[in-house]
Amino acid sequence: MKRASIYIILIFSVLMSSCNHYNKMLKSTNLDEKLDYAIKLYDKKQYYKALPLFEELITMYRGTKKAERTYYYFAYTNYRLADFTSAAFDFENFAKTFPNSEYAEECSYMAAYCYYEDSPDYSLDQTNTMKAINQMQLFVDRYPSSKRIEKVNELIDQLRWKLELKSYENAKLYYDMEEYRAAVTSYKNLVKDYPATKFREEALFMILKAGFRLADKSVESKKQERYQQAQLAYGEFVNAYPQSKYKKEADGIHQSISKKTDKSTSLVK
Repeated sequence: MKRASIYIILIFSVLMSSCNHYNKMLKSTNLDEKLDYAIKLYDKKQYYKALPLFEELITMYRGTKKAERTYYYFAYTNYRLADFTSAAFDFENFAKTFPNSEYAEECSYMAAYCYYEDSPDYSLDQTNTMKAINQMQLFVDRYPSSKRIEKVNELIDQLRWKLELKSYENAKLYYDMEEYRAAVTSYKNLVKDYPATKFREEALFMILKAGFRLADKSVESKKQERYQQAQLAYGEFVNAYPQSKYKKEADGIHQSISKKTDKSTSLVK
């Protein structure tokens, strides 16, 4: 028991000493000593403690030779703390402030990567996803010969897939909610925005199906025009996918439309 008590006292003393030293460094006016201490904290992964020191130092060192190094560590400290919004701003600002720095390319990449990290699940708002893609494209434009280009392109593909999936799910939701006009528009946008989408076959079929449902629910004055639009969608679909798994159902819709339009034509006569 005595030995355990001694250990506890020793640990407490070390912690108190460390805490007192940290508080002393916070108040210190020796900037160089403070910077060295902040870097030591960073290297020990004590990012929460390092952050306020770097934050003060970037102001104090502004316009000096040590501003670049300090800002570099400050940006990475926010990144290590998973504050990707702040880190993205800091990395981007570093690249603009120190365009000739050996770290400029790295920080430009990290700014884009922070937006990538902040990109949410596809079902949520995709503002940060779009920002990430724009930043990635900006990096490619700035550094077309960078060794990071392959990685950047991989990240762009992942981000675009997220947008593509959201577009598909939105169209599907509109159809399930019987919002057929919105469904037709959304499926058309999916095909237009992502011409190589793996959902293309299904989307073209759903344009036909939703268009047919829309025509069926329309007032009489709009039925014929919308049936004709659905027939055009059928033609586009079967031309693109003559062996589609949806072909049988599509043929059934086509026949239904033909009967309805034929009947309408005979009534007019």
